[in-house]
Amino acid sequence: MATFKTQVVSETENGAVSLAVQHLAAGNLVAIPTETVYGLAADATEYAAVQQIYKAKGRPSFNPLICHVADVAMAKKIVTVSALASRLMEIYWPGPLTLVLPARPDSPIAAPVSAGLDTLAVRCPNKGITREIIRKLEKPIAAPSANPSGKLSPTSAADVLAGLDGKLPLIIDAGDAPEGIESTIIGVKNDKLYLLRPGTITADEIAERLGQPVLDRNEDEISAPGQLLSHYAPEASVRLNATEKRDGELLIGFGDIKGDISLSASGDLSEAAHNLFKTIRNADKTSTRIAVAPVPNEGIGIAINDRLKRAAAPRKDA
Repeated sequence: MATFKTQVVSETENGAVSLAVQHLAAGNLVAIPTETVYGLAADATEYAAVQQIYKAKGRPSFNPLICHVADVAMAKKIVTVSALASRLMEIYWPGPLTLVLPARPDSPIAAPVSAGLDTLAVRCPNKGITREIIRKLEKPIAAPSANPSGKLSPTSAADVLAGLDGKLPLIIDAGDAPEGIESTIIGVKNDKLYLLRPGTITADEIAERLGQPVLDRNEDEISAPGQLLSHYAPEASVRLNATEKRDGELLIGFGDIKGDISLSASGDLSEAAHNLFKTIRNADKTSTRIAVAPVPNEGIGIAINDRLKRAAAPRKDA
């Protein structure tokens, strides 16, 4: 794989969009900001470009990617949009909701994006510069999180540079990602909704808005990104539901459990989600053992606990 001198360009700099589009059109990778985390983008219609994502991240080829689109019209060119899916798009797009829908037979999306599935994961990000890049490229982009596979997702340009320096020519810097964790993923099949990955848009909220339940997925299937057992992992070991720290541990607190550092001293789940990867990343720099205080498994806490469970799971190389 080619080695690059990675350039970091502010989203406010003149020509940032054009530079990103030029690189993507040439088959190169570009790290882009979204409201969730930073993404590692490639032209989703170019086989070789998409393969570069897997190589740069060290990502397993069976783990599908998310297609990011500029609007609903672009989505309808690559997936079949049912009435139920259309309602979700109307309510939540642009925003941190990914939908897994049947791929159109005439979809131009490169085969590695779907990892052999007959579905595609698609979302419209709530970040103006990213939608502008997609619009000017006139093609969807495939964009998983811009980090080595299985490691902590990046919430800043500095995080991207730390993990992928030299593996891509350009990072667009838009400051810290507001949401801080990846999008909610919902599968829509036979007029039923399935939660494939929890996020800041909760299954309860979707069920209430649409007036129908959101069902659990089959845990044995890899049907969407972010479902590997060990994922979002720091170098340090992680112990969950800790009310006090043991010798040699750094304790990440929440609410009344203060800890050495805290996800949210006030017990605010949105704040905890925003701080999650940044806090674990900071803890990982100073300790080989991390303990994390209990986080309520409700609302956004479900998504936080999903990421924590995967961060604490046994590693393949352990």
